[in-house]
Amino acid sequence: MKVGLYFDVRNPTGWRGDWSRLYGFTLEVCEEAERLGCHSIWVTEHHLFDDGYLPQPLTLAAAVAARTRSVRIGTGIVIAPLHHPVEVAEQAAIVDIISAGRVDIGLGAGYRVPEFELFGADIAHRYGTTDQCARELRRLWSGVVTPPPVQARVPIWMGYQGPKGAARAGRLGEGLLSADGRLWPVYRDAFAAAGHDLAGARMTGGISGWATEDPEADWPVVAKHLANQLDSYRRYMVEGTGQPVPRPVDPDRLRQREPFSGPIGYFLYGTPEEVAVRVREAVGDAPVDAVYFWASIAGMPEDLVVRNVRTVCERLAPLLA
Repeated sequence: MKVGLYFDVRNPTGWRGDWSRLYGFTLEVCEEAERLGCHSIWVTEHHLFDDGYLPQPLTLAAAVAARTRSVRIGTGIVIAPLHHPVEVAEQAAIVDIISAGRVDIGLGAGYRVPEFELFGADIAHRYGTTDQCARELRRLWSGVVTPPPVQARVPIWMGYQGPKGAARAGRLGEGLLSADGRLWPVYRDAFAAAGHDLAGARMTGGISGWATEDPEADWPVVAKHLANQLDSYRRYMVEGTGQPVPRPVDPDRLRQREPFSGPIGYFLYGTPEEVAVRVREAVGDAPVDAVYFWASIAGMPEDLVVRNVRTVCERLAPLLA
C-alpha cells in the first residue's frame, strides 16, 4: 500500500488563525510531503461549517497541482449532487492539465440538509444523482468538454459506505473509495456481475488515525482536536433534520473500537508499528493500493502538523509499502 495525506483546511474558532496563512501553510505542507515521498494529497468538501471546512476542493487541488510535480491529487470527495457534471468535468480536466495527469476524482452523495438547501439540490435522490454524475463524467471526458484531461481515463472513486454502496460502485465499474477489506467481496461480485473486467477493480480510502513515536505524551493534544472535529461532524450531521444533537464524543472510547466502525466511529492511534498492523488487518486481502491519513485535525498547531506529516511519510509509509 502507498500512503497519502488528507486535508480539510479547518480553522476552528478556538484556534482561529489567519486564513491566508492557513492556506499558504497547507500548500507548503503539500510540497514538503511530496519531498518526503508522499504518494497522494486528498482534499474534501463541505459547506456552511463555522470552521470554514474546505468548500471548493478542486480550487485547492489546482493550487496543489501548481506547487507539486509528482504526488497524485484526489478529491475525497466532491459532493456530486451539488454540482453540474459539466462543472466537475471541466474543473477536473484543468487540474489534470496543470498537474500533467495526476488527478483522481472521488465522488460522494452528501448527507447534510443545509448544503442541499444552499444549492437547491434534491437530497432524496442523491445516490442516483451521484451514479449519474460518474457516468456523465466518462461521457464528457470522451471528447465533449475542452480542453480534455491529460489522462486517457481519469480515475473515478465512488465515496460510498457499507455493502450497498460498495455494490453501487461495483456496478458502475469505478473504484471504491474505501479501504475497508470487508467490502471487497460485495464490491468484487457486483463489479463482475455488471460485466466489468475484474482487473480494473480497485479500492483506496482514508484511515481515521494518528501515528506518533510517543502516543501517551501526544494524546492529550490529539484528543482535544479530535473531539472538536468529530463533535462538529456530529452536530452538522443532524442540522436541518429535527434530530437532537448527539452527545460529545469520548476520544478514549474511539481508540478502543475496530477500524471502520462507521465513518467517524473509530480512531487508530499508536506508534507507527501499531497503526500499520491495524491497517493491514483491516484491509485484509482487498485490492487497496493506497490509504491516506489526516495531515491535520481541527486547527492543530503547525509544528505538530509538520511532525505528523514526517511521521506518516518517513515512518508509517515504509511499514505499509
